[in-house]
Amino acid sequence: MTFMRSFKTLALGGLVSAAIALPSMAADVTIRLAHLNPADPFASHSGAMTSVFKSLVETASGGDIEVLLFPDGQLGKDNEVIQQVRDGIVQSTISSAGGVAQHYPLVGVFDIPFAFPNIAATDRVMDLSSNFGKKFAGGLEKETGLKVLGLLDSGGFFAFTNSKRPITSVEDMKGLRIRTMTLPTHQAMVNSLGGQATPLPWAEVYTALQTGVADGQMNPIPVIAFAKFDEVQKYLSITNHVITPYVWTMNQDFYNGLSAEHKEIVDWAAKVAVNAGRGMSRVIEASAKGLPKLAEKMEINAIPAAEMQKFAEAAQPAVRKLIEEKYGAEGIEMLDAMLAEIKG
Repeated sequence: MTFMRSFKTLALGGLVSAAIALPSMAADVTIRLAHLNPADPFASHSGAMTSVFKSLVETASGGDIEVLLFPDGQLGKDNEVIQQVRDGIVQSTISSAGGVAQHYPLVGVFDIPFAFPNIAATDRVMDLSSNFGKKFAGGLEKETGLKVLGLLDSGGFFAFTNSKRPITSVEDMKGLRIRTMTLPTHQAMVNSLGGQATPLPWAEVYTALQTGVADGQMNPIPVIAFAKFDEVQKYLSITNHVITPYVWTMNQDFYNGLSAEHKEIVDWAAKVAVNAGRGMSRVIEASAKGLPKLAEKMEINAIPAAEMQKFAEAAQPAVRKLIEEKYGAEGIEMLDAMLAEIKG
């Protein structure tokens, strides 16, 4: 580690230490768990997950384990918090694919457009119990040294929003500056459709849409709703073009240092919490908090099947080519393993 990196790590550690509350003296173990989204368990899937995890762990351990929650990106940008977990400053985080990509780029294999036919297939494949889930988690753990506690979708299939016009065809994408996560695969996807990919970290998205730095963005319906993008976007086009993962990680040394009983509690609670997160995403999508709420301010349209096929034909080859060029044989192997799992 260079002196500059050491200095930055120490400085960051000091800032984070100042931001987090001191653990209770009654607990033998403290887990600091961070995520990007609102704390309200009825507003976001990671809010639901962390609330359930905290309740189950603290109750099952009889108070021996305390879980401190840091929602709303309190501890920094997604990729920064992952680094804090790797460095042992924070014990655990639930992260978007954009943050994960800067530590494990092969998360980009999820970004083949229109690969998942429905949410049931997503739940089956994007899970630690599937063959692909085990392969993906194993690769991430080997590359980063992190323990993977959970794998699930980021809130549902993505839709496009923008402030310029409804998107009803590929031609409507031309020239639109679409905010993407810092994922090369997402950038390739948007550019292949004629848009201008504008990669930005999550914390900057609302302001970018408000000021016109970006014309639009793409996210699942629950994310668009809790982020209040209906305040700064006029059009929502349902494309269901991609679905990305959220990855729940923990510092491996911290996990290894837990007693066998505490490991069992953490593993069990994380599994239940992931299921709660999946369920909450579906509840938000189907309730007045989802599309009905957005429809109060936004013009919503669904893209016809014939046009969706044109989207797929334009975007799929571009993303597969990028994965092959950027990640080589390892990337294609991971991608093909995912596609095989989807087919069952």
